[in-house]
Amino acid sequence: MGQTFNTLLKKVKSEIQELTPAEADKFLGENRPARLLDVREKIEFDEGYIPGATHVPRGHLEARIEETVPDKSTPIVLYCAGGVRSAFAAQTLELMGYTSVFSMSGGYGGWKSYGGAVVKPRTLTAAQQARYSRHLLVPEVGEQGQLKLLDTKILLIGAGGLGAPNAYYLAAAGVGTLGIIDNDVVEESNLQRQIIHTVERVGQYKADSAAKAIQALNPDVTVVVYKERLTASNIERILPQYDLVVDGTDNFETRYLVNDFAVKYRKPVIHASILSFNGQLTTLIPYEGPCYRCIYPDPPPAALAPNCSEAGVLGVLPGVIGLLQSNEALKLALGIGTSLAGRFLLFDALEAEFTELKLRRDPHCVACGEHADLDDLLEQHRRGDVLIPACQIAYTQH
Repeated sequence: MGQTFNTLLKKVKSEIQELTPAEADKFLGENRPARLLDVREKIEFDEGYIPGATHVPRGHLEARIEETVPDKSTPIVLYCAGGVRSAFAAQTLELMGYTSVFSMSGGYGGWKSYGGAVVKPRTLTAAQQARYSRHLLVPEVGEQGQLKLLDTKILLIGAGGLGAPNAYYLAAAGVGTLGIIDNDVVEESNLQRQIIHTVERVGQYKADSAAKAIQALNPDVTVVVYKERLTASNIERILPQYDLVVDGTDNFETRYLVNDFAVKYRKPVIHASILSFNGQLTTLIPYEGPCYRCIYPDPPPAALAPNCSEAGVLGVLPGVIGLLQSNEALKLALGIGTSLAGRFLLFDALEAEFTELKLRRDPHCVACGEHADLDDLLEQHRRGDVLIPACQIAYTQH
């Protein structure tokens, strides 16, 4: 005859090692390599857990344990709600070859009665879980990654060709705060490529137009609008509030301004530019890779750097390059993948061809070099006489 549940549970508990909550607390404090695993369901875990616990639901334990705890000699303390599921889980881990496994008697309820510390995790709402469900399925993002995105603040400099796809896709991804600075207004000629604007909003400020589109797309996103040009007089009021910058500027003066103050405040800048059928992209992380001045110590003469109003641009090109910027921004916000820091990506739309160039920091750079006088450089910006005296390649944009 088969065993009853109570008989089976009693037998399992006689074969495994158990710790009371007080003993588990002491054991974990004295054995730093030890791992604490919560084997409850997600809905239970979301209501609170023991600090330091890793969530591995009982139903997925066998499949995930070897990835979660590769070394089978690592001490493991398991807990559930009341000590039943963790007992069976401890027996399973012993059968799988784990040599130091303990079940905490009384489970999470017993831990709270003992007076142990608990964490009330922040979770997505049901509506957010539905909206970002495809992100939640990606292990490198998941719920915690989505919460990171909702906490991230990104400054978009420009709401034009590059700013438009960035604003749309970063908002769709759930970046919680988007600052948009642009003092230009929507014109009919913009609509060929600046997809965030519409015919109805011709004549409105681009920053306002972009904000309306974002708010209609995702109410989770807070949009901060700056209907002004970024200058030395306002950059220190705006830049420090954000985690990173997406550069959609169309002139060298602003690019050098952004670079130099980003170096001061150690803000990553995702730089891109486009012209005709060509685009280029890199990520500038202060003191980890080259800054803009390392790449372009001097701007080109105006005659050698036409803008899109003079040379034109293929309508889809800002989308291609802008979305690569968004990809970089999301990776930095999530702390995943390999950024383009130290690499320059060139795109030829006619050939559908990417070329990658390696970049190095310039030890003599006036902004981030070994002997750079950054304070003096920034003061030159403030006085309006910063020297940006010619690089070999530079595309302007939008």
